[in-house]
Amino acid sequence: MTTSLSSRRAHVIGLGLIGSSVALALRAVGWTVTGADLDTTIERAALESRVIDATQPRDPDLVVVATPARAVVEVVNALLGSLERSDVIVTDVAGVKGSIVDGVTDPRFLAGHPMAGSELRGLAGARANLFEGCTWVLTPTANTSPVTYGTLHGILREIGANVVAISASDHDRLVAIASHVPHLLAGSLMNEASRVAEQDAVLLQLAAGGFRDMTRVAAGDPSIWPDILFENRLAVTQALDDLETRLHSLRDALVNGDREMVSSSLQSAAIARRQLPGRALNSESLAYLRVKVSDQPGVLASVTMAASELLVNIYDIEIAHGIEGAAGTLLLAIDARQTDLFMEELDRRGFQVVRER
Repeated sequence: MTTSLSSRRAHVIGLGLIGSSVALALRAVGWTVTGADLDTTIERAALESRVIDATQPRDPDLVVVATPARAVVEVVNALLGSLERSDVIVTDVAGVKGSIVDGVTDPRFLAGHPMAGSELRGLAGARANLFEGCTWVLTPTANTSPVTYGTLHGILREIGANVVAISASDHDRLVAIASHVPHLLAGSLMNEASRVAEQDAVLLQLAAGGFRDMTRVAAGDPSIWPDILFENRLAVTQALDDLETRLHSLRDALVNGDREMVSSSLQSAAIARRQLPGRALNSESLAYLRVKVSDQPGVLASVTMAASELLVNIYDIEIAHGIEGAAGTLLLAIDARQTDLFMEELDRRGFQVVRER
């Protein structure tokens, strides 16, 4: 993409919470952003509140599809069929990736998912800083161009996101546990509390911080979740089965007076919770690596997924010189403490990698 910083243009399709927040975030760093929504009243509101600059796209460099998950493949394929530019980048923000990656093979498309949200709904909840410090997953494939990945990675870092690359299948399996099942659990707990409160209204007055923390996500927009859950039903049902087994074990331990088992479960959970990575990015001590790559399908995906498997955050990525049709170099900035680990893995995968001194 050769667009100058002063003339970058984006188009957002779907102006709900995430789509509108993407528009605001891009505008905050200098992009001209157009947007469209099936609901024309939302379009007008987005214009009036300066979330977007116009509704008609103006030869965009970037298109973000923020429709419900079930519509993404149809929208993206139709869009790519109408766009003549070879350097346009199209991405999406849906919470399920497998079916989308399978349904779109155009190399101009790179599927993504920001792990961000709000209890507020739609345009009213949109804010420019929604993605600061959040994890934004990209799912590159063998078709993904290094230029496409590097450019989109840079854009997402510019709006504050922490970019992670994993396969679409791994994404769906992992977010079932990290996002989808927790939403079902929060909703179930809230519904049960509401049922009990019909007879004992004082219950909701007793709801302490723990209850409120656990059920917070239940206040989010319920209309987006059926699509996500049904699209990812296999991974979600497997995670629910595993969780049900764990809950049955705890129930049996309570019935049988197995204090040691209950205590051990709570203790291991407390330790695991304290070890959750923080949302803030620590860029004070970075190492810069040069990785020789060939212009072969899947090369970039191999590098970025190696980082993800080792929990190595790539804080910045750059194409040092053109790699279309020839060998080239990826410039990667990572946490200096993870340098040896990552370099060893890249070497094992056959890459030539050098740390800048």
